[in-house]
Amino acid sequence: MIVSAWWFLASAIPVLMLGELLVRKIKFLSRFNIPAPVVGGLLISLAVLLVKLSGAFDFGLATKVDAKWWTWLVTTEIEWAKTPKVEVHRPFLVAFFTCIGLNASWSLVKRGGIQVLIFLIIAAVLALFQNIISVALAKILGVPLLLGVVCGSTTMTGGHATALGFAGELEKAGLPGAGVLGAAAATFGLIAGGLIGGPLGGALIRKKKLQSTAPREVHLESGQSSEPGILNDLRALASYGKQALPIILLLLVCIKIGSWISYFIQQTHVPLPMIKASFSPAFNFDFDLSFEKQKLTFPIYMGAMLLGVTIRNVVDAVGGRWIKTEIVDTMSSVMLGIFLAIAMMSLNFIELASAAGPMLVILAVQVGVMALFAWFVTFRIMGRDFEAAVMSGGHCGFGLGATPNAVANMKSLVETFGPAPRAFLVVPIVGAFLMDFLNAINITFFINLVK
Repeated sequence: MIVSAWWFLASAIPVLMLGELLVRKIKFLSRFNIPAPVVGGLLISLAVLLVKLSGAFDFGLATKVDAKWWTWLVTTEIEWAKTPKVEVHRPFLVAFFTCIGLNASWSLVKRGGIQVLIFLIIAAVLALFQNIISVALAKILGVPLLLGVVCGSTTMTGGHATALGFAGELEKAGLPGAGVLGAAAATFGLIAGGLIGGPLGGALIRKKKLQSTAPREVHLESGQSSEPGILNDLRALASYGKQALPIILLLLVCIKIGSWISYFIQQTHVPLPMIKASFSPAFNFDFDLSFEKQKLTFPIYMGAMLLGVTIRNVVDAVGGRWIKTEIVDTMSSVMLGIFLAIAMMSLNFIELASAAGPMLVILAVQVGVMALFAWFVTFRIMGRDFEAAVMSGGHCGFGLGATPNAVANMKSLVETFGPAPRAFLVVPIVGAFLMDFLNAINITFFINLVK
């Protein structure tokens, strides 16, 4: 018996609410900012695994649908006419990353001044190192190089959303079970980022004898969002009323036109570097670099996200103020929650067994690299002061998982040592959307390089 993918869609909000309940009740989950859809979705996927292993029921889970009314928005008419099967969560995935594009306002970047651009460059360099290190370790360990891409910036800087967003492209490139591998690596990163960020920032503050220079009156919740929860998000979205309608329409237009942009990008052949390296028994190193024309592998949401960035900044440039950041944020939260819940519920953990050992090795190295990078690079370049130490702790949070982890790390530091308003402005701006955009390009490059 095959269970329809529509069941995933129907149960997404109840599973989200289950995850939220567990996060509130279990301190470990709230301490490390494990996302509610990840908790709820993982619980369902593990329950399915136990039922399968018990042999009580013989069933399979469909994750794709071919209903034309559902697939039209996220496919071109060329593809749509062939009645393709697409993941039931694809519209929510594309909508989430389109929201990131619509919120990528240059005016917001300018609010943080030059520090935002400096921190963005630092984060981009780390993401690049994460991919180089993980791909090199995958080569040494004799596992698929695409597994190295999964354990690199895809899951470390990217987190669950990016990992599951690229899962389809990674599977097409030759890595079966990329979704479950990415989910496992991203969960490892979330926990590790929450464990090391606060202690590392605190150690810097104590060792360097740093002190906050901001007035004590500065509110500690700078940079934090409102009370989370899918029902609260839906209520907030409804409360915006007519203000939200043109933004929802713009979102739909970006998704549809973006499908065509992505289609044409993926039809383009460009020269890509092909690297071959080997060691001889006499320790001679042979290196060969050539270029071959290949189709680019891009995530399905790239076209819509690029279009969102363009439209937002054109609207801002001509003085338009109707794209409200708070409305886009709320829409983004709803889309991400539903997408993650469905994606996590549909994971097949049996596919994880063969790669578990090498993954742990790569991920352990990534945690060490993150700690060293935050201590010796992030802290020094961001100014060697109290704010820089807080940002270093925050960088551990989103460099190994997610921006909420970064905010939680920084909050724990400022509650102990004093306010850091600049850190709460710079880190969320970079971690929430700017880095997602650059990281998508970074991951795409490495997929095309190693596939």
